Amino acid sequence: MITDISQLDPKGTYTYADYLKWQFDESVELIKGKIYWMSPAPKRMHQSASGNLSYIIRQHLDGKKCQVYDAPFDVRLPVQNKKKPEQIYTVVQPDISVICDPAKLDDDGCLGAPDWIIEITSPRTAKKDFDEKFHLYEQSGVREYWIVQPKEKAINVYTLENEEYALVDIYESEEIPCRIFPDLIVAHSRVFA
Repeated sequence: MITDISQLDPKGTYTYADYLKWQFDESVELIKGKIYWMSPAPKRMHQSASGNLSYIIRQHLDGKKCQVYDAPFDVRLPVQNKKKPEQIYTVVQPDISVICDPAKLDDDGCLGAPDWIIEITSPRTAKKDFDEKFHLYEQSGVREYWIVQPKEKAINVYTLENEEYALVDIYESEEIPCRIFPDLIVAHSRVFA
C-alpha cells in the first residue's frame, strides 16, 4: 500500500489497479499511465463558473436519463475493450462530466467516455486541458468538449466529427448552444455571473 506520494516514481507507469491502492491526500490523475498532480483548490472564479454550469446543466437534464457529475469524479478511459483495473492506464477527474449511458456508471465513477466533458482552466492546468486532455478526450470518443477560461471569460466548444475535434466557436459574450442537447442554450452571462 502506498501511503505517501513520495513513494511513487514520477517517471513510472501506473494502472487504475495501482491508483486504487494509493492512500495519500494529494489528488492525482493518470493519463496513459503517467501521474499528473492536480492543482491545489481552484480559485473562486473557477468554482463559480463550474457551479453555474453544473446548475444550468442539471436543471436542463432534470427528469432525463443523462447524469451530471462534478469533480472529484473518476472517469476511467480504457483502451479498446481492456476494462480490468490492471489494464486501465487513464483515470481523469474532469470538472464536469455528463454521461447518458447508465451502463458506464458504477460505484467507482464512469468507465468509458462521457458524452460531454467541461474543463475549467487555471494557469496551472491550461496546457493540459488544451493539449493532453484535448487529445485524450478526442481519442476516447467524448462527443462534446468545452474548455472554459475564467480569466478571459471565454468558452471554446469542440465537437467530435469523423473521430477528430472540430472547433465550433470561441464564445466570449453570446449564448452558447450545446450540440449534443440541441434544446440547451447556455447564456454566457450566467456562466460568469
